[in-house]
Amino acid sequence: MPDTTLPDTWDARAKSASFFGFTDLPSIEARGTVVLTHGEGPYVIDTEGRRYLDANSGLWNMIAGFDHPGLTKAAQDQYARFPGYHAFFGRMSDQTVMLSEKLAQVSPFDGAKVFYTNSGSEANDTMVKMLWFLAGAEGQPQRRKILTRGNAYHGVTVVSASMTGKPYNSVFGLPLPGFLHLTCPHYWREGRPGETEAQFTQRLAAELEEVIAREGADTIAGFFAEPVQGAGGVIPPSEGYFDAILPILRRHGIPVIADEVITGFGRTGSMWGSESYGFVPGAIIASKALTAGYFPMGAVILGPELADRLQRATDAIEEFPHGFTASGHPVGCAIALAAIDLVETDLLARVQALTPAFEAGLARLAEHPHIGEARSRGLMGALEAVKDKATKTPWEGHLSVSERIANTCTDHGLICRPLGQSVVLCPPFILTEGQMDEMFTKLGTALDAVFEGLA
Repeated sequence: MPDTTLPDTWDARAKSASFFGFTDLPSIEARGTVVLTHGEGPYVIDTEGRRYLDANSGLWNMIAGFDHPGLTKAAQDQYARFPGYHAFFGRMSDQTVMLSEKLAQVSPFDGAKVFYTNSGSEANDTMVKMLWFLAGAEGQPQRRKILTRGNAYHGVTVVSASMTGKPYNSVFGLPLPGFLHLTCPHYWREGRPGETEAQFTQRLAAELEEVIAREGADTIAGFFAEPVQGAGGVIPPSEGYFDAILPILRRHGIPVIADEVITGFGRTGSMWGSESYGFVPGAIIASKALTAGYFPMGAVILGPELADRLQRATDAIEEFPHGFTASGHPVGCAIALAAIDLVETDLLARVQALTPAFEAGLARLAEHPHIGEARSRGLMGALEAVKDKATKTPWEGHLSVSERIANTCTDHGLICRPLGQSVVLCPPFILTEGQMDEMFTKLGTALDAVFEGLA
């Protein structure tokens, strides 16, 4: 008979039974795993009773913290009332209908329609299928190519990973053919010597024109963009970027899809990141803060033009043959309704009030001789580590500098996220000013310790 005796520590149990994703394996081999039991406000507590200020909001999503009574009550009440259903065959829960109405109301669209998924990855994947379906229905089956940007992150399904402009996807043989990555709009890193930010933006617009001319506008199904690139390391676009590229895309009839999985529901200081940058896309991809992280859910919010075109295409074959068992789940929808109400009545104002102090804290740490750039929008920010500030020379990869900083932060009771050479902060919207001071103090202490050790 197999041995069913459990290892004697939580770390050993986690390592014994878990296959880790997006985890630095040398770190957990050397330091062990952190196994969490519960949360209190913006803090999480592990099996040893250690307390951590989670400056990453879980994974960008726990915007109301880890024990919000209104959100847990919404879940409990709905589980008691109607614990699960689908949205197939013309049947769905009342909560699903109400959430669709609410999302249409808070969207920038007049006449939106909503399709539900279980994650942002699935929502991006669904949107691509919608565009391909639409192209075929409108007699343009060759319109298959998808434009995104370098360093973009759109998910982990085969299609959304192909959209993601990260080199690690090469281990899966991705991207698939027809997924094209334009230059990342990061002026500090991608700008050429002597090139102004305005010139950089115009170069990226010219690149877009060249790619469309080379590939053929009639072969391109859509352009996907995060208003602020999140998992790329919090990269706001260069000045005037969207003003420069969106007219080009619209002139060529290429739908513009805003991936708001991270930026949606207040993270940038507006309800939508696209609102922060003054544009209305053809559709919005939502997830994460949609339920404040209290339930896995994603949504495709279609603007009226795409919604109408897709409806006509669907009418012709009498159904849209796509969906997920748990999409439009009544418990998730009930939580999302409570979460959106919380954003509208409280959390969005908190983001706006906290942003100046957040920006000031980043600016103070950016004075460190080994921090090359601080960048932010709303309550999402990053500090990029450099070996030489004047030349922007990064640290050697084998030093794993951002991982060292994040690990040292963990030792001091702070969770932040390493991304490339950057350390990312995206705290819960409920943070107090005192907790923000705690966050920056602990991060500053970690920076000093790591860079002193590398000197």
